[in-house]
Amino acid sequence: MANKLVIKVTAGAEAPERCSQAFTVAAVAVASGVEVSLWLTGESTWFALPGRAADFSLPHAAPLPELISGILAGGTVTVCSQCAARREIDEADLIEGARIAGAQVFVSEIMPDGVQALVY
Repeated sequence: MANKLVIKVTAGAEAPERCSQAFTVAAVAVASGVEVSLWLTGESTWFALPGRAADFSLPHAAPLPELISGILAGGTVTVCSQCAARREIDEADLIEGARIAGAQVFVSEIMPDGVQALVY
């Protein structure tokens, strides 16, 4: 049975601790050898654009650009298609390695045995 962690981030800079926690857990899981899929929704969607993560700051937290690099080194980053559309973000606008996908793909990722889904 495979072990996979799917994390959905629903918060951005408006809820910095919740946002940072999601990225931190995802990066630590990747570093631990866990298969990770990180989904960005709502205001966290902006962090899939080049340079946006560098504007995020939270005392005593790892820098968001470093966490994202760690996640992309062994996992995937997906932007919610509806969230991207509402913000007029296209696939070409995203950081290298990120993609846009919808609810059908999210559901297909979380349903198999051996998958743990977390929402922050």
